[in-house]
Amino acid sequence: LGTWFFLGEILTTLDLAPDTPQPARCGSCTRCMTACPTGAITEPHRVDARRCISYLTIELKGSIPLELRPLIGDRIYGCDTCLDVCPWNRFAAVSREAAFFARPATEKLQLRDYLGLSDEEFRALFRGSPIKRIKRRGLLRNVCVALGNVGTREDLPALRRAAFDPEPLIAEHATWAIRRIEERSPAAANEALLHG
Repeated sequence: LGTWFFLGEILTTLDLAPDTPQPARCGSCTRCMTACPTGAITEPHRVDARRCISYLTIELKGSIPLELRPLIGDRIYGCDTCLDVCPWNRFAAVSREAAFFARPATEKLQLRDYLGLSDEEFRALFRGSPIKRIKRRGLLRNVCVALGNVGTREDLPALRRAAFDPEPLIAEHATWAIRRIEERSPAAANEALLHG
């Protein structure tokens, strides 16, 4: 079967016979546990959702814990590392469903470009997309974390503007990202001192 599937639910009054449960097929494989960037898969078949990057970037509404931010890397919506390494997924076919592909308008954007989106622009860009449900504040929080992890001096002007965003969640994560980039780049820190 593999692990690429959607969970869904149908509410009905029909009396339906349950499917036969599938046996565990992992054997001694622990690739997903080893590959998980945050150690969220704590033992076979057990996930600590509070550490899962998909939870942190999609479901969590507040601040991402400081100790987990560096582990998120450049991800801004979900993760799927555990799915990528699962040997059962070698049998999965690549979907041709257009809804699963990136939108052309987003492929042209650099991470820092998202920080300039107004709420209206965000809603228009992600209309009909699952990303819309995390709202502008969630996406920009995630973009700030990603830039804090992989950003460069060129990203600092956009992050400095985001540090004054009226949404406190965005401002907090932008400030963190600025510090991270300045720690990696002494020239960026000196530039910050000059421009106060």
